[in-house]
Amino acid sequence: MGYASNEKPVYKIYDKEGKPVKYGKVVKNLEKQQVILFGEYHNNAVVHWLQFEFLSDLSKNTEKRIVLGAEMFEADVQHVIDEYFNGWITEDHFEQSTRVWKNYSTDYKPIVQFAKNNNISLIATNIPRRYASLVARKGQEILLDLPEETRNWMVSLPFEVDYSLPGYKAMKEMMPSHGSNFTSENMIEAQAIKDATMAHFIIGQLSQDVLVYHIHGTYHSDHYEGIYWYLRQSDNSMRIATIAAAEQDDLGSLDEKHLGKADFIIVVKSNFTKTH
Repeated sequence: MGYASNEKPVYKIYDKEGKPVKYGKVVKNLEKQQVILFGEYHNNAVVHWLQFEFLSDLSKNTEKRIVLGAEMFEADVQHVIDEYFNGWITEDHFEQSTRVWKNYSTDYKPIVQFAKNNNISLIATNIPRRYASLVARKGQEILLDLPEETRNWMVSLPFEVDYSLPGYKAMKEMMPSHGSNFTSENMIEAQAIKDATMAHFIIGQLSQDVLVYHIHGTYHSDHYEGIYWYLRQSDNSMRIATIAAAEQDDLGSLDEKHLGKADFIIVVKSNFTKTH
């Protein structure tokens, strides 16, 4: 019996033009940045493993202080994260109080534990979901009625939204034409305030000797939009590298639809086991 190949790779990395890139070359590029935007598929085990590997290798190779930022933690639990990383509360209390995602133990716990054990700060960057939901229902203006302390958990208000960005326009096209309690503008604002808030907290960490390594759903930075766009509005000279996740049946070449998605695109076999 013959075999089509002696190797069974499960992932491959390409640059934005579709050229294969070696893992080591990606690490060398990431070392030079101020911000790394690592876009993931939330249920992809290979991508989560590579998130860990990149962070581990960066921590060995860079002299900069690494800060880990994460969409999965909302800004109102930052004090709980700090308590846990300082050893003041138990792991159980940390997980209960930070409202960890259902796939935390398999997908995020290893990277959080690595950060804690290696003196890497963890920053909660997402707006609390209850306020994003409020924006989806009533628009961003409603947030101006919130107490000042509450507004510290999000980007400064009011914030700019570019409704012409392709990613936001695609959201509008997917909205039902009738029968919805949400307007397309409000839904876009709800997505945008997540992007803007994550960028806001990333910017708050930046200094000359800091590298912010941020993990989030790939749609939050695909095609240099979302978080990336807001970072660029703050400082167009900021050194940013973007990583996107993609899935394909064939790893032999990058599908045309993924071209230009990010500086580096991690392509995983479509049939690889999902974590949830």
